[in-house]
Amino acid sequence: MFQMISHGLVSGALFLCVGVVYDRMHTREIKAYGGLTNRMPIYAVLFMVFTMANVGLPGTAGFVGEFLTLLGAFKANPWVAFFATFGVILSAAYALWLYRRVMFGELDKPELKGITDVSRREMVLLVPLAALTVYYGVRPGPVLDAFAAPTDLLLKNYQAAVSAAKLAMLAAP
Repeated sequence: MFQMISHGLVSGALFLCVGVVYDRMHTREIKAYGGLTNRMPIYAVLFMVFTMANVGLPGTAGFVGEFLTLLGAFKANPWVAFFATFGVILSAAYALWLYRRVMFGELDKPELKGITDVSRREMVLLVPLAALTVYYGVRPGPVLDAFAAPTDLLLKNYQAAVSAAKLAMLAAP
């Protein structure tokens, strides 16, 4: 459940970040960008926070969500957890490659010369998402505590249903 909240924050923020540069350039092609840190330093920092949360950097909500998910997968089936971890590593490699291509390098495309940093409206949207991403990465307790009682009840009902099914199977001729 924590992973779903983390994913909602981080993925939503990444889509907003894509929208910010799309509004200015009207393209989503990675090769159309490069060197944005020179013209958009605030955007570069915000995009980096969300990219790092996406790759599961400790101290971000993405780390907590991925760690708990992989821990649960490992308890259920170590092989599944192994392949899931491999997927996380591939995803991290792609996200870091994307960030490097878009943010660093030469600002050699003429259409990028006049690009402006994030507006006040974009800051109002992105800064709270960045703050929550870091806050939940450092203090996941409020979210985990909110789900503790419903999760315990769900597990209790599940275990009761499994026990009843086992008894019914033993009683059947």
